[in-house]
Amino acid sequence: MLTFGGAYSNHIRATAAVGHYGGFTTIGVIRGEEHLPLNPSLEYAVRRGMHLTYLDRTTYRAKTSDAVIDDLRREFGDFYLLPEGGTNKAAVLGCAELPSELTDPFDVLFCSVGTGGTLAGVAAGLNPHQSAVGIPVLKGAAYLEQEIVDLQTSAFGARSGTWRLECDFHFGGYAKRTAELDAFIDDFEARHGLLLDWVYEAKMMYALFDLVRRGNFTPGTTIVGLIS
Repeated sequence: MLTFGGAYSNHIRATAAVGHYGGFTTIGVIRGEEHLPLNPSLEYAVRRGMHLTYLDRTTYRAKTSDAVIDDLRREFGDFYLLPEGGTNKAAVLGCAELPSELTDPFDVLFCSVGTGGTLAGVAAGLNPHQSAVGIPVLKGAAYLEQEIVDLQTSAFGARSGTWRLECDFHFGGYAKRTAELDAFIDDFEARHGLLLDWVYEAKMMYALFDLVRRGNFTPGTTIVGLIS
């Protein structure tokens, strides 16, 4: 299985783990140049048996082109291609099953957004009175709305569920962090005993708390923060 991701991609980590425990080979195509020593995300992937290869950023932007895929097949042989972030029609259909696993009643579900597959599926699986809020971890991520609509159209035939993006909580962009975000992570761990992933989930939880503080939800609203 071959897939794509940034240097701090949780999807790369997850794919490596699945390959390790499932007994098949994984290849991670990483955006940018190799930097040694490896960061914790890539080091984990290597420990789980993933082979890493790198594409410069210009080539990476063309990663779905026939030319790039053909080059990868010449280098690695035949493989199952899993898109960046694991986002495809099958993933969206799978994520649509997730809300039914939440046994406590709720009104709003928050989730972080990278490629949009989780939000596309989760929103489609909500009941009519429920809604979803996606928190992109990328700077300038308003374009993702159309990509999420396209994913839902592929899986369900049309835009599905009540959802929206809140694009102002990226803290500088993908895999970027600030002192404010770090302080939130430390405070959250001290209060709840849970260390949040700073690339994705800390930004989502910060947004949840900030939007509640600013009165975006009426008192009594039950909100779920999805840590995936």
